[in-house]
Amino acid sequence: MSLTSILSAEAIDNAVKDCQAPDSFSYKKFFQLCGLSSKTPQEVKNVFQILDEDNSGYIEESELKYFLQRFVPGARTLTEAETKSFISAADDDNDGRIGAEEFQTMVLS
Repeated sequence: MSLTSILSAEAIDNAVKDCQAPDSFSYKKFFQLCGLSSKTPQEVKNVFQILDEDNSGYIEESELKYFLQRFVPGARTLTEAETKSFISAADDDNDGRIGAEEFQTMVLS
């Protein structure tokens, strides 16, 4: 499964282009622009599984840094500040990583 089987390539490109400048990433705006926030809970879970590169059931800080590159190869990495803010916004149980349920809640709320 690929991200473009769930989201349109054009929407993904627009979302990534919108946050090209360092420290301009907003997860809410990104999820809206790429169309993820209007998908079903199952589709959001499928996207989570694609982003969870090591299949640990969590997106760790090391994976989150390359979040944009999972959507578009060659996109920039997230800054440390963006990565930490992304994690703290979703990490309801304060374990320093984002679980599938936490990701789903973040995207769909």
